[in-house]
Amino acid sequence: MIGPSRNLAVWALDRPADMRKSFDGLMALARDVMDQKPLSGDLFLFVSKDQRRAKVLYWDGTGLCVLAKRLEQGRFVAPWSRKPPLTFTASELALFLEGSTVVGKTPLSPPLFPLS
Repeated sequence: MIGPSRNLAVWALDRPADMRKSFDGLMALARDVMDQKPLSGDLFLFVSKDQRRAKVLYWDGTGLCVLAKRLEQGRFVAPWSRKPPLTFTASELALFLEGSTVVGKTPLSPPLFPLS
């Protein structure tokens, strides 16, 4: 289960992703293309070119996890369609994965606050 932490960042790839990629391929995209640390505990969102499939990569403390979803109707919001690319809170990611079209148009959660 993805935890409800408010300080959990969700990073979206700024281009369509090849949905054939799994753990190692998605980890390489997060590390090399997104310039993030895949083992940080943050979540990394990848959306297919046709916007019907999405994957989320995350480290749960013991190993990498991949959550995959395919919409039967509608399309996911394209994270690459906005500059800068979308970043989400965990709550917004849940709405995104449900196919919400509001995600990315307006902030739905308060901004993350830094931990001291």
